[in-house]
Amino acid sequence: MSMGHPPRGERAYDLVVIGGGSAGLTAARTAGRLGARTLLVERDRLGGDCLWTGCVPSKALLHVAAEVQAARGVGRYGLQAADGPADLAAAMAHVKQAIGVIEPHDSAESLHEFGVEVTHGDAVFTGRRALRAGGREVAFRYALIATGSAPTLVPVPGLAEAEPLTSDTVWSLTELPERLVVLGGGPIGCELGQAFARLGSKVTLVEAVDRLLPREEPRASALIRERLEAEGITVLTGYRAEKVDAGAVHGPGGPIPYDWLLTTTGRRATTDGLGLESAGVETDERGQVRTDDRLRTSNPRIYAAGDVTGKSAFTHLGGVQGASAATDALLGVRRRIGYDAVPWVTYTDPEVARVGVTSAEGTRTHTLDHNRVDRAVADDRTDGFTSLVLDGRRRIVGATVVAPRAGETIAHLATAVRLGWTPSQYAKTVHPYPSYTDGPWHAALTDVYDRLATHRRITGALLGLRRKVRS
Repeated sequence: MSMGHPPRGERAYDLVVIGGGSAGLTAARTAGRLGARTLLVERDRLGGDCLWTGCVPSKALLHVAAEVQAARGVGRYGLQAADGPADLAAAMAHVKQAIGVIEPHDSAESLHEFGVEVTHGDAVFTGRRALRAGGREVAFRYALIATGSAPTLVPVPGLAEAEPLTSDTVWSLTELPERLVVLGGGPIGCELGQAFARLGSKVTLVEAVDRLLPREEPRASALIRERLEAEGITVLTGYRAEKVDAGAVHGPGGPIPYDWLLTTTGRRATTDGLGLESAGVETDERGQVRTDDRLRTSNPRIYAAGDVTGKSAFTHLGGVQGASAATDALLGVRRRIGYDAVPWVTYTDPEVARVGVTSAEGTRTHTLDHNRVDRAVADDRTDGFTSLVLDGRRRIVGATVVAPRAGETIAHLATAVRLGWTPSQYAKTVHPYPSYTDGPWHAALTDVYDRLATHRRITGALLGLRRKVRS
């Protein structure tokens, strides 16, 4: 097919979206709302990793694990405490129920309400403005690649042959592993490791670098390690697996036996088989689609959004990218995405939420321990903290919150980072009491009081003058 001329009798689509995950769904809905003739092509299930193997199932499992953990601790309040392992089949039933409730929101029927046509099958570019999808040739004015990413295995001898579980396949388990080894101490490894430990597995968490959650504040990493170890998880940092054979991971200090092995160490963009060469779309050495600041590929008629670009590892950011790409392509409306103010959350207990830079990248940091947050005291959860990171102009450029539901608390701080607020501007917002939002509010007030202290001579003179006037 030449340069995207539509088949006889059929006009070109305004936008063809390849991939029905967060980025693709948001882009398609946006285009549909704009009145564009839109086609979404999905080769598997609408909803993407987030619905089927990522956000939704993992948070549902974490909820079950938290309920089990709470039941084990009620003895301190005079109730009969639970004991023994949980029923994984029952836990997975809750996971499936949660997926089932959310699935209709991402269905073809829901997209049809926005005027979006859905085709199931592979999409392969056959030219710069044409592709083959669902057994037919399709021409487009613009296209969006939103095919996501998939788990990848690190090159450890014997690992592939051991057929480890991944974040995609762990949901197929029907019985609780007695011994579970988790390779990778990033967010996914820490979340799933804690969940399975709370359900009753003996978990060993292995991380190659010297601390868990290496992208977070060191204090947050240390706090999470302390909590995981207190819950019975064996944490091995600075441990590089040398080989894997039947039933054991080998490395420094001897073998680590397991019944199931879960690897959470990386992902790779899903771009194979798309025919990108025919479309003139370039990728990097990791298979990620190269894009400019408007998310256009090397073919300006084709955009990319979500995991496939390497610029996003989060569902919420993928959705923003999808909407931005659709409006840029269809209307020429350019909307800058502020990557410096994108929050991310590790949903361990306690949660670790961060936005912007860490203390190592700022000029000043104000940290408040949560033994000064009344809600944390009431909940007996004073192990957390809040940190605000300021730049040379005393603007909030980063924040970390470690607490229950820290993912909710970080949202307002993301606004502060995006708008370049100073702590005094942040503190002007009245926060509810008692809540964990007291943490960032009081941390902001610390900076306000520090600044007042530096002007003590001025304020003292003003007070003296007012005393004289009043007397």
